[in-house]
Amino acid sequence: MTLRLYDTATRSVRDFVPREAGKVGVYLCGLTLQAPPHIGHLRSGVNYDVLRRWLLSKGFEVTFIRNLTDIDDKVLAKAMEQGRPFWSIAYANEQLLTASYRALNVLPPTYEPRATGHVPEMQELIARLIETGHAYPATDGSGDVYFDVASWPAYGSLSGQSPADMQSAGDAPDRGKRDPRDFALWKGAKPDEPADAYWSSPWGRGRPGWHIECSAMCWRYLGAEFDIHGGGLDLTFPHHENEIAQSQAADLPFARYWVHHGLLGIGGTKMGKSLGNTLDLDYVASLGVRPVELRYYYVAAHYRSHIDYSEDALREAAVAYRRVEGFVQRAVERVGAARPGDLPAGFAAAMDDDLNTSAALAVLHEVVRDGNTALTAGDDVTVRTTLAAVRAMLDILGVDPLDPAWTGGGRTDDLRGVVDSLIALALEQRAQARSRKDWTAADAVRDQLKQAGVVVEDTPQGPRWTIGEQD
Repeated sequence: MTLRLYDTATRSVRDFVPREAGKVGVYLCGLTLQAPPHIGHLRSGVNYDVLRRWLLSKGFEVTFIRNLTDIDDKVLAKAMEQGRPFWSIAYANEQLLTASYRALNVLPPTYEPRATGHVPEMQELIARLIETGHAYPATDGSGDVYFDVASWPAYGSLSGQSPADMQSAGDAPDRGKRDPRDFALWKGAKPDEPADAYWSSPWGRGRPGWHIECSAMCWRYLGAEFDIHGGGLDLTFPHHENEIAQSQAADLPFARYWVHHGLLGIGGTKMGKSLGNTLDLDYVASLGVRPVELRYYYVAAHYRSHIDYSEDALREAAVAYRRVEGFVQRAVERVGAARPGDLPAGFAAAMDDDLNTSAALAVLHEVVRDGNTALTAGDDVTVRTTLAAVRAMLDILGVDPLDPAWTGGGRTDDLRGVVDSLIALALEQRAQARSRKDWTAADAVRDQLKQAGVVVEDTPQGPRWTIGEQD
């Protein structure tokens, strides 16, 4: 089967053919680090993690780049507002983002470059654009350098917009521009901005514009041409449109496929820091929803679809995941932890169809139903093969409950051992109470465990406990 992906540039679902057989280069626009990440940001990481896992499962060698914008108008505005160095704010938020992605079992990127580490490459691209007549230094003494939109006839092709209908780029005063639509490649030093946020350049002391950062980092890590460029739909214009123009004008073929994901909104509006309507992982945890269940909530929707967040939908996703998790736990108790096996054909076909995770989950739940039937019938052979198939599907989606990412590691393992021992002690006390027919004491132990978030289920193999609500 051939993987097919929706390409924004052609507005069509296309067969994915890598530039180099057996290898795939992916660039994902990461976060601007002016504030901590929210669950809208984290959807992006999970979406492209699923794409990466699927490519890996098909035998591709994947180079996955996810950048960090640690110098930008927004970051500098926060620095001045808080009276802190811009790099201090960016680094603190980078650490929070890394922890959030780790909590959601997002594989670390091959490289995660920061914009501030690639100013020489940006300056080299800008110089090339000036030499070829596609960029110019402002003549107003600002030290700014702009891309000449009129010099690039294909401008607007990605987003489907006509340059004649476009308004000012809005990233710098129009007085230094030949055309209000021209966008900044380099921004001259401003007296009211932090004194440490600048670099020397042929055009004077300054800092890079937002758009040139990604072109430089794509070039540095993936070469002149690469396979997939990802990001949110809101980046299509102007950010990605500008990336294409400045890269191709600098004689870099750039991305072969543009794969954009839908956004996560709330109350019918975009979830955004400026709107003050953001929710983070701590908030989700306060609802009793685990990170693995939030990840399941993300993958239950097609990556290109819009999600309007609601607590009810999140809880429904958590319940659905717990049903799958419950099967895995019961099957492991019965036949042991079977290794991930072959993927069902229906699941693979859904994933090859533009990463249709919604259809893939329908296959998953059908197989889980068959597995539960086999458990009831005592058909251990079917249980074992079904568990292997279920684990294979869950691994692609990043939500296998037996994955060490969810079972813990290091210090977490130590704590889990303590919890296991304490719960085992409580269950032993409950068993002793039941053996002497002291049902009141037995029920009290069960109720106390439930209040602590531990649900006890009596099975033919003995009591089984889980964290969370019992379905």
